[in-house]
Amino acid sequence: MFNKVLYTKWMRAARLKTAPRWLILLADLIIVASSYTLVSLPDVITGTSVGHPLVFFGNMGIMLLVYFLVTYLSRSYTHIIRLSAIEDLYRQFLVTLIATVILLVINIVSILVTPSHNELMRFWTIIVTGVISFAFLVMERLVVKQLYSMMMHSEFGRKPVLVLGTSLNSLILANALKNEIGGKFRPVGLLSTGNNKQGKHTINGFEVYQYDPETVANIFVGNGIYALIFGSDHVELMRNGFADQFINNNIRLLLINKVQEFEPDGDDDSHNDNISTHVKEVQIEDLLGRDPIVLNNMLVRNHIKGSCVLITGACGSIGSEIVRQVAAYKASKIVLVDQAETPMHDMALEMKQKFPDIDIVLYMGDIQNRDRMERAFASYRPKYVFHAAAYKHVPMMEKNPTEAVLTNVMGTRNIADLALKYGVYKFVMISTDKAVNPSNVMGCTKRLAEIYTQSLFFSAQHQGKNTQFITTRFGNVLGSNGSVIPLFRKQIAEGGPVTVTDKHIIRYFMTIPEACSLVLDAGCMGHGGEIYIFDMGKPVKIYDLATRMISLAGLKPGIDIKIEEIGLRPGEKLYEELLNDKEKTIKTDNEKIMIAKVRTYDFKTVLNNIQNIIGYASQGNTHDMIMAMKEFVPEFKSMNSVYEKIDKEIAQGNTPGVTSVPETEMYY
Repeated sequence: MFNKVLYTKWMRAARLKTAPRWLILLADLIIVASSYTLVSLPDVITGTSVGHPLVFFGNMGIMLLVYFLVTYLSRSYTHIIRLSAIEDLYRQFLVTLIATVILLVINIVSILVTPSHNELMRFWTIIVTGVISFAFLVMERLVVKQLYSMMMHSEFGRKPVLVLGTSLNSLILANALKNEIGGKFRPVGLLSTGNNKQGKHTINGFEVYQYDPETVANIFVGNGIYALIFGSDHVELMRNGFADQFINNNIRLLLINKVQEFEPDGDDDSHNDNISTHVKEVQIEDLLGRDPIVLNNMLVRNHIKGSCVLITGACGSIGSEIVRQVAAYKASKIVLVDQAETPMHDMALEMKQKFPDIDIVLYMGDIQNRDRMERAFASYRPKYVFHAAAYKHVPMMEKNPTEAVLTNVMGTRNIADLALKYGVYKFVMISTDKAVNPSNVMGCTKRLAEIYTQSLFFSAQHQGKNTQFITTRFGNVLGSNGSVIPLFRKQIAEGGPVTVTDKHIIRYFMTIPEACSLVLDAGCMGHGGEIYIFDMGKPVKIYDLATRMISLAGLKPGIDIKIEEIGLRPGEKLYEELLNDKEKTIKTDNEKIMIAKVRTYDFKTVLNNIQNIIGYASQGNTHDMIMAMKEFVPEFKSMNSVYEKIDKEIAQGNTPGVTSVPETEMYY
């Protein structure tokens, strides 16, 4: 144990550290001095004139001075000895040759100009010293390189792994893992995914194993292999189901996150991390993600840079990421609006650390409070507003429908009206796929917010005002607060059971950074009135998600961790949509991003109905509020909810006090 601790500490201290340059220069000069001493030793012993101490040390001083100047000017001592290659040895040969020639010239000049015409030192001494010095300098570098290689190839404490693929990238990854000092992994081979018929063979010393779904488990168990490592070039293959072959056989999967370039001049350990530090265990998010949408970052930068940006819900999952990305685009001022005190404090600390030069305003407040919000607009005059504040949890809003309306509808109206009043250039609202054919209160409130902001834009445009109102609509976000993945992860850590509402329920997923990049891009791309949607990829069955997460944890679904169906929650439906049946899409410059062609509404009619709904909410009149919502948004049909009875009342024509809106065929 003691030896292991010593070894680990020594390796940590030695990893990727380069010797000081002055030390390398000193070592080279010591070799030259030793070579000259060795060649001059017979003269010193026999007591000849050139062996006299004054002459001997004087000549040594001249020789060291010449070698020092040539070495210093050529900077051959700056190269990393342990990484020496043929080019470095050739450079060292040139240094020795030039120094020898200069010394020979000095010797000739000494013969020509001195009265006695004596040579400074013997010609053969200069030449032989150069030959021996070069030999020793080469030997020095080869010995250091060999010792370094021996340290790198030490298998002490390393876990045996296979690297996926036989491509050049896979080979580079395997060599990088093999050659690092103090590494965590020892690549023992490559796992080929092609139809290779060569049988057992090696590539660059790595044994190649042929992938076969029937025998892949035997390869890992039989050879005691810890895990399979793959790089970014195989992520798409893994996402398309290939990973399940390993997950189902309880084979650990590791992903190389990034490879940081080696910086020989860096003194900070953070710049010299081993490649192993960028290897992480595969999480379910890695297998659900998609290739990132290519966004027009220059367009976003041109808009955001130097602008004042106000973000509501700035401490939530989406809002906080928008804050980070806006800061990265160098906004001049970012006003963070949120009512959550502790998350606001945490966000302030993060921004101070990551973006110390950005002017961050922490503005506590509830978007329901119009007066408080108006003071923010009047004080900071934002050019861009990203409205992310909302209640989003479906079952919670089924139990608190009036608060859903007051925040998601009235709060949005407050922010949108103020954006128009104070001449905001662009107002971007974050919506949800649950706004399409809503089956719950939360989804309908977001649809109402969409309708209000869109109709407000057309009304304002008709009046000659320039504020652009834009909506982005997307599905579930991976890892957001309260989402299914953190819940499953917690349930697995606690030993189960993992609860799913229905075995057949499906959802669309996207990453938080991707969602927020879309919001920024849409805000800069749009001209007003658009509802942006985008290609969400294939929907994910939540039951399959649960089984994969259990397997990724090294456990067996149904055996180690039970999966229980608990039934659909109030307002929940099996399938989410991004567009309803009567909506169409318009293409944009980005093939992944589309504009929903939605039915438009007259603003005065919208305003009357919105005020009516908010009035019921303020009075706590849930029944009439829900009825008014269903009349105004006729596609709102409750599912698994107590409000299904109101659908029946409407079907029977019992709708007192509701301002009905006839369907039109006008589309944006």
